[in-house]
Amino acid sequence: MSDQSTDIQKQLGLKKVVLPVLLGLAAAVYLLVTNLNEKRFFNVGPGLGNYVWVDTNGNDLPDLDDPTEFVSEAGGAYILQTSASILDDHQWQPNAWFWLLMALLMVLVRDLGYIYRLRILTGNQITWRQAFDVVVLWEFSSALTPSVVGGSGVAIFILNREGMNLGRSTATIFTTALLDELFYIITVPLVFFIIGSEQLFTGSWGSSGWGQGSLKVLFYAGYGFIVLLTLAILLSLFNFPHTFKRLLMKVFSIKILRKWLRKVIVLGDEVIISSTQLKGRSLSYWAKAFGATIFSWTARFWTLNFIILIFVDDINHLIVYGRQLVMWVIMLISPTPGSSGVAELALSAFFEKDTIPVAYIAIVAIIWRLLTYFLYLFVGVAVLPKWFSRTASVKPIA
Repeated sequence: MSDQSTDIQKQLGLKKVVLPVLLGLAAAVYLLVTNLNEKRFFNVGPGLGNYVWVDTNGNDLPDLDDPTEFVSEAGGAYILQTSASILDDHQWQPNAWFWLLMALLMVLVRDLGYIYRLRILTGNQITWRQAFDVVVLWEFSSALTPSVVGGSGVAIFILNREGMNLGRSTATIFTTALLDELFYIITVPLVFFIIGSEQLFTGSWGSSGWGQGSLKVLFYAGYGFIVLLTLAILLSLFNFPHTFKRLLMKVFSIKILRKWLRKVIVLGDEVIISSTQLKGRSLSYWAKAFGATIFSWTARFWTLNFIILIFVDDINHLIVYGRQLVMWVIMLISPTPGSSGVAELALSAFFEKDTIPVAYIAIVAIIWRLLTYFLYLFVGVAVLPKWFSRTASVKPIA
């Protein structure tokens, strides 16, 4: 086995799975412990409670953990209870199973979209089975690394080991990254235009003027960075690949950055190779690939919408969708593997005020992360040994 294969196996080994699982469980336990026994106000519907909301702070939002926001009155819409008692009284409705199935369907659509896109980008050079393994292992590697790092390097190795030459492998990974960023760049302003930005920054992280302002600054800075990065990739790939490499080499020749010069040279070579591979692609090629990207990412975000509907009768789907776009920037800069721990807490911060009752936050977070994160850890652990065995006889092509 080559040194690179050995190194990849170490990066994706079972020991690497322990940390993100523990972080995710710790965040879920924290949400459970802090929420279950604390008394809060819950909306049970007009005439069914014994408190009315009076909005003493004038923010047009029921602050369910603030007693000054509610006045005792028969026939009100709110009750004062612990989250534990709300969970005990919860009646599972038949449609809850339907929404759970819809959430599972979104996971399937997401992965089918990725698999189909991979087939398009590789010119059907890999089979459906190979594409499935690549997608699962790519998600697995991404789950084991901080989101800001990602699993692109491992993905290139995976495609190369499947028998695809290094140039085509590199171009495929660059293109998937480019399509993902383009989807995000286009979707954010559309959603913001339809529902307005103020609806998207409401939450416990934005309950004060400072908190909301800081979150907005962080989001817009992150969005701006993604736009600039995507523009740089577009220009580098399709117009100035050699200039891009020379510019990188010049910048990283500075003494303080010189230790990364070798990696930057490799990156520059990969951009040049990818540029050669991508020039001349047809409009149909790009339309199909971007269409698959839209399906995959829409399904990724709608998974949470359907999970919330298991516990809540009605939600504003666009607001839930839009807040996930904002959350994505927070998760992107997370230093933990696959944003484990950070994602669960972010969910609580963005949705507990006006979308998900506090009693259900922890269980929603657990189901959400099981379907969108831990699932890939478990499947990846099962697929990886068989994949190494299956591809052992395949000689990577330079």
